[in-house]
Amino acid sequence: MTELAHFDFKGLVIILMSAVFVNNYVLSKFLGICPFLGVSKKLDQATGMSIAVIVVMLFATAVTWPIQYYLLNPNGMGYMQTIVFILVIAALVQLVEIALKKYVPSLHATLGVYLPLITTNCAVLGVTILNIDEQYDFVASMVNSLGSGLGFMLAMVLFAGVRSRIENCEAPEAFKGLPITLVAASIVSVSFFGFAGVIENLFS
Repeated sequence: MTELAHFDFKGLVIILMSAVFVNNYVLSKFLGICPFLGVSKKLDQATGMSIAVIVVMLFATAVTWPIQYYLLNPNGMGYMQTIVFILVIAALVQLVEIALKKYVPSLHATLGVYLPLITTNCAVLGVTILNIDEQYDFVASMVNSLGSGLGFMLAMVLFAGVRSRIENCEAPEAFKGLPITLVAASIVSVSFFGFAGVIENLFS
């Protein structure tokens, strides 16, 4: 098995906080932009989608990490990583969709087409692959996935608030619609760069 990086409590907290603020998948890595722009119009939709993404990220990591280290790597099939991970994520999304349809039908109806899009949400695939690339152990991988999911939720909720303010403002004709939304998203993204360097020095 590949040499894995192990972390103490301090290291795990840094991984968690970095995933939320510094390495935010939406605002720093620009992954998961589709749901970020499509489901951030209303706070309830943004929150519901974020919770679903967090659940999928955690379960995807819990399944893909053992597959990578106990199935793919020992058998020399690391090149199958992306395909296998996508299949796992797709299956998990289907399970989440079935659960929401049965137990929370209102949220299922609200999310609509965006729920199946979690399957193609590159943020979910990105976090599972990054856990392997960074050679995190299982616990660190789960912590990173939780932080990434919380970072996704933070970005969604913040931008939902920003978009509600935009709708109440009179924008120039050329900026109405998607252009002003993208400008606002870029400003929110830039604001998160202020956290760079802060998390690493948290315990120093």
